Amino acid sequence: MRPPAYQQLADELRAEITSGRLQPGERLPPEPELCVKIGVSRSTVREALRLLASQHLIVTTRGVTGGSFVAHPDATQLADSLSTGFALLTHSAAVGFADLLELRRALEVPAAGLAALRRDDSHLLELRSALFDPAIDDFDTMMAAHSAFHRAMAKATGNPLFELVGRPLYQVSYGEEVIGDLPEGYWVRIDADHRAILACLTDGDAEGARRAAAAHLDYIAETVR
Repeated sequence: MRPPAYQQLADELRAEITSGRLQPGERLPPEPELCVKIGVSRSTVREALRLLASQHLIVTTRGVTGGSFVAHPDATQLADSLSTGFALLTHSAAVGFADLLELRRALEVPAAGLAALRRDDSHLLELRSALFDPAIDDFDTMMAAHSAFHRAMAKATGNPLFELVGRPLYQVSYGEEVIGDLPEGYWVRIDADHRAILACLTDGDAEGARRAAAAHLDYIAETVR
């Protein structure tokens, strides 16, 4: 069964964008031109453009100089598209918590080393803001802070690909349905680990940051089943 015409047009334009043939900021052909070129109605073109806009691939502006333009990549927005895939996999039999930790180890240990070398004062401030107090903060607050800390560390690498992959990973791997019951003292240790990693980043100690990140993941692997 052939997909609807608007889906076919959206797929063609998406391929142009993701291949780099249409660059960020570049204007797409006007709607009437697309109608003639593709041989579809204006309503079909508009539906295709709405679909691409919902996927953060284009932005549409009004006015004399308006039109549809290829969006500049934004790691936060693009990560939202990955979150659905991560969530579906983690709720299937194909992927377990150990698989998520394996991916985290592949990303976070080198990311910690890069962050120690590349972080600036704004990154350190964001990391400090993501610390929590296990003595007074509730469960939801600590889970949110944990995710925010690791997203901030990914950002501090200066490589947006770490942020792109990390954002949905931290959202999924720390859902309550994945973690289950936690041992006593778990959040005290997580807080201590975060502070140890932050200290290494502050000192610019790449090797120490990698060791602290690895120890952090070792503890999670040993205690969370």
